[in-house]
Amino acid sequence: MTSVRRLLGLPEWSGAVRVLAGEAGLDEPVSAVRPLPDLAACTPGGAGEVVMVAAPVEPGDWRLDALLRRVVDAGGAAVLVAAPEVADGTLRLADRLRLPLLGAPGGVLDLLVAARLFLAEPEIDRARLVLAAHRAFDERTLAPEDVVARLGRLLEAPAALLDERGQPLAGQVGEPGAVRVQEVVPQRVPLAGGVLLAHPALLPGAAGPSFWLVAELRGTAAARADVVPVALSVAATAVQRWLLSHRLELERDARSRTALLGDLLRLDGEPSAQLRRRAADAGWQLAGWHVGLRIGAPAGLDTVAWTAQVVRVLRGEGVDAVVVEHGDGWTGWATFAQEPTAARVRALADTLRAANRALHRSVGAHMGVGRPHPGTSGLISTVAEAADAARLAATRPEAGFFLQVDQLGMAQLLLEWARTDTFEPAARALLAPLRDQPGDLVRTLSAYLDAESSIAETAAVLGVHRNTVTARIQRVERLLGVDLRHRDERLALHLACRTVSRPQEGFSGP
Repeated sequence: MTSVRRLLGLPEWSGAVRVLAGEAGLDEPVSAVRPLPDLAACTPGGAGEVVMVAAPVEPGDWRLDALLRRVVDAGGAAVLVAAPEVADGTLRLADRLRLPLLGAPGGVLDLLVAARLFLAEPEIDRARLVLAAHRAFDERTLAPEDVVARLGRLLEAPAALLDERGQPLAGQVGEPGAVRVQEVVPQRVPLAGGVLLAHPALLPGAAGPSFWLVAELRGTAAARADVVPVALSVAATAVQRWLLSHRLELERDARSRTALLGDLLRLDGEPSAQLRRRAADAGWQLAGWHVGLRIGAPAGLDTVAWTAQVVRVLRGEGVDAVVVEHGDGWTGWATFAQEPTAARVRALADTLRAANRALHRSVGAHMGVGRPHPGTSGLISTVAEAADAARLAATRPEAGFFLQVDQLGMAQLLLEWARTDTFEPAARALLAPLRDQPGDLVRTLSAYLDAESSIAETAAVLGVHRNTVTARIQRVERLLGVDLRHRDERLALHLACRTVSRPQEGFSGP
């Protein structure tokens, strides 16, 4: 059964009917709507009925007070009069009786017809709203601002489109932060004096951030909260069409940026005039000093969809950097006109660390940062250093999943070797002190590192006693001058063992 409040939410009633008094009774059930030609009839009607007085009512007419009392005695739901104002005494009486007294500036015939149709078939209002929504959001691609404006006019209520953070992209509502943006389902959030309805809008199957269409219904408009979601759903399809069109543009731009980055990273010498022109068209500065950064993300993340958020987070920390979709994450760099001082590099690292904290919370990202290098060749070098640091940062929760290349120590040295023809000789040289030593120390060290420093598992793999493994590992540490409790040294030795123990290498142990 419907209520007086729900009738006030009908399109014909909304804006045309005011609650003059008796708001405490707006949620009483309504069973019928009965017209009276004028106050002279003064018949109260039955239980749950809304009595509508068709003839204009003069303020102070005592017959209106009498009608209010009779309607209450009969269990009626409300009284509607064709008068924008009534006497103060009548208003106080309606409040005391908890009987809604409604006022309309003109005739009540249209209001009567709309109310009776709704009571006869409540789904008519929903169907009319769906039809109006489809007419408003036709097959054309509408900008977000147009979608929100049409939705607001359709609902006669504030509307907005929110981004994945819950911030308005178009339109405005009073409490956008009430939407739980991490729960990608339609939502109904109670507000003081109303309700906030939210509907997600994203591409089918998209793993990227979602957008939200929201409508704020307060006062009598909140009575339509049961039918408004269908209009939000129709409007969401219009947003999805815009997202699809926008996504095609983003993917085209991303492919162009990624191809340009690949051409730069493959350079052996100076860039050609054509490559410099492409970089200039993209807004990339090849001259100056560059500090590379690499942002890694979980496999399968929609990097194209999240690029705008990454740029937004970096700029929010004051970092103006080039950001390019590259593999499972983003490659980028910040450029300085002059060689940056150590203090300026530290300040940049601090801001990047703060940005990474925000990105790790939202997408599980990790970040590595390179050293400052000049020119195009320097850009290639610092980006490579950042990639090395990012690979290690992914395994460093204690460092906040963030590392600068200067923090890598021995691991960085080995990673530098890995990019040169000297990597295999360097690995051999690193393990050379273990040659000609009893106990097959290279194999023992490799098994120990593969077993994640487990003495028991290493002993089982090698088929020797635990004490034998312990003694051999202690000898390895003495001969190499390392501490295998240090993760960088373990990493360097692990990579070296893997390199020299490949069958094709022909490395012979002791």
